[in-house]
Amino acid sequence: MKTLVYYFFKLYVKTGLFFYAKKITVVGNDNIPKKQAVIFTANHPNGLLDPLLIATHIQRRTNFLVRAAVFKNPTIAKFFNLLGMMPIYRIRDGVKQLGKNEEIFNKCQEILKENKTLLIFPEGSHNKNRTIRPLSKGFTRIIFKTLDNFPNTQIHIVPVGITYQQVSNYPSKAAIHFGSPILANDHYDKENLNQSIKEIKEQVSNQLKSLSVHIEQNENYEATLTNLNNAQIDFTKVAKVNSIISSKKQLARQTASINYALPLFLLIILNSFIPYTIWKSLSKKVDEIEFIDTFRFGLNAFLFPIFYTIQSWALSLFFDWKIAFVYFFSSLFIVLLYTKLAPTPPSK
Repeated sequence: MKTLVYYFFKLYVKTGLFFYAKKITVVGNDNIPKKQAVIFTANHPNGLLDPLLIATHIQRRTNFLVRAAVFKNPTIAKFFNLLGMMPIYRIRDGVKQLGKNEEIFNKCQEILKENKTLLIFPEGSHNKNRTIRPLSKGFTRIIFKTLDNFPNTQIHIVPVGITYQQVSNYPSKAAIHFGSPILANDHYDKENLNQSIKEIKEQVSNQLKSLSVHIEQNENYEATLTNLNNAQIDFTKVAKVNSIISSKKQLARQTASINYALPLFLLIILNSFIPYTIWKSLSKKVDEIEFIDTFRFGLNAFLFPIFYTIQSWALSLFFDWKIAFVYFFSSLFIVLLYTKLAPTPPSK
């Protein structure tokens, strides 16, 4: 039953992302081992949208660790568990809660022992800045404990770079780059644990810096970012952007594209006034920019289909089911058309 629920919602979420994102580019899917244990280590710029993007664009079923705060609602917690999400506790969740991580880490070991996959965000928190932050050693602890208890397990680490054209704006573009697998077994030395941790963290970090847009967090960060933003650069072309960053080339300023698809957007608002109003009201309560996309996507993936279904049912009462059918799919098509035709909002 859990498997059926997982794949149903995976398909539903992937369809929702197709309607939500202007374009999703996936590179390096062939790098993912098909049968052995895999730990995906990804950067984390955009809240819960990051794991959803990764999980829906790989063939293998994925379990992933997310911050415990999203599990506070018991109903939501049960739903997340069905999708393979597991809570990871931090100091801010309370010192007493940290003890629960041991149970989660043991569960992760079982997942890897069974040659399944696990998704981890080793930066430890989300942040929209275009830089790879220092990695925590938590994921190495899971790897080493698994190898201690189940030494015959082959564990591959696959770094995953996620890059958005603009975090928090709709519609936007995203790129997912899967790196080269790192066989953790080759870097584990029980007699020199600190060196093992250092080696793995360095290899993962170095790959992430090439798999996503990376600007060193120093005194030149803002100037470099401003240069790229002024040029209206396509950040999802990761290799090109990183090449520009390393060359320190000054780019010409470009003007933002005119939104010729604006009439479509106005038509969507007119046709979807109630769910749009609900979103605008609730969005004011989202206090982290990295969670705006998460709430917008989650809420609208739920509200819009339901609202269109209700309106279609009302039309069927006054007219007939054929008109209701045409209305329902026309409404979805207009949303899809706007998503794919509207210019990507300028990055900030």
